[in-house]
Amino acid sequence: MSIVIVDDNHVNLYLIEKILSRAGYQDFISLTSAQELFDYLQIDSKYPESVPVDVILMDIMMPEIDGIEACRRLQEIPHLKDIPVLFVTALEDTNKVVEALDVGGIDYIMKPINKVELLARIRVALRLKYEKDWHKEQEEKIRTELDLSMQIQSSLLSEPILLDELIIKASHLPANKLAGDMYYWYKIDENRYGIILLDMMGHGISASLVCMFINSVLRDAIRLHGDPEAVIQELNRWMAQINKKDTSMNYYFTAIYLVIDNKAKTVEYVNAGHPPGYALIDHNHVVPLAKGSCAVGFFPQMKVEKSVIHFQDHIQLLLYTDGVMEALDHIGEDGLQLLEEAASSKWLELKTGNPIDYVLPKTLHHNQPDDMCVLTVQV
Repeated sequence: MSIVIVDDNHVNLYLIEKILSRAGYQDFISLTSAQELFDYLQIDSKYPESVPVDVILMDIMMPEIDGIEACRRLQEIPHLKDIPVLFVTALEDTNKVVEALDVGGIDYIMKPINKVELLARIRVALRLKYEKDWHKEQEEKIRTELDLSMQIQSSLLSEPILLDELIIKASHLPANKLAGDMYYWYKIDENRYGIILLDMMGHGISASLVCMFINSVLRDAIRLHGDPEAVIQELNRWMAQINKKDTSMNYYFTAIYLVIDNKAKTVEYVNAGHPPGYALIDHNHVVPLAKGSCAVGFFPQMKVEKSVIHFQDHIQLLLYTDGVMEALDHIGEDGLQLLEEAASSKWLELKTGNPIDYVLPKTLHHNQPDDMCVLTVQV
């Protein structure tokens, strides 16, 4: 541990040094001004090195820069503001002492210095510094683990398909590092693609963990079943397994799962409690994708009914999660109406554009309370 003593009075410095030495503290340094403290901590350096300091004992009344101003400046520097500052003062002015504590000092000691009191307050300050350092280490570990989890989650999202005959593309904007929104597509055979967009209840760590589990189950379900009704039923079976194990909270998600058949010119889909997607058919009219079932995970058994959309030459699909609709609602717009208008207005330039730009102003892309995802398909 390292203790820094700052006092312009050499007698006071000598006295504190003797008290610390006799108490077994050997790692300390004495400075005679606030500027010496700033130099020691390298606060004016462009590339400061880390200087280990556990406690600062600082006099209030010092020439040029007093202890209160010095403490205020330390509080403005992120890597120094957690160092406990104990003020040592002969002042009996209560307002001055209060000001010293208000700027960031954790305690004060009156002169003449009482040895027992000084050592007791140093021990308290050291415990405080230890606890703060421990919490910072834990927070850093959590940040590192969250960053790794975010990378893993992002790697599970499908890569865009940009072919002349088929385009599948998505925008994914989590509210936090980890998201409860997910999309995935899979080539079932030469003519058919299975595509899903889902929104797990809530967001953050718990939602993302369940979401990643469902992602692994989903891949097998599409490969083995393919058909929208069978896939949604299989996903519901797995959600029922999760909810049996955790009685404190039942997880569920909404989703649209669809199968595009480019040869048969059909889109088979199930909407499981999700906001309606929209299909622009042959550049002529828009059909909502609104039928199917309740959300997946609500009940152990659920009735699922798929719908079929036919097209002649072209079809454009616009899917989104409710965070997009809510972002539009929050600015006083009818989110559902705006999304329908975006889906029906034109054939989108998906090869070069970003799907979310077609439905949401850039000013609303960030700092939203919920995850947002927009998925677009053109055949």
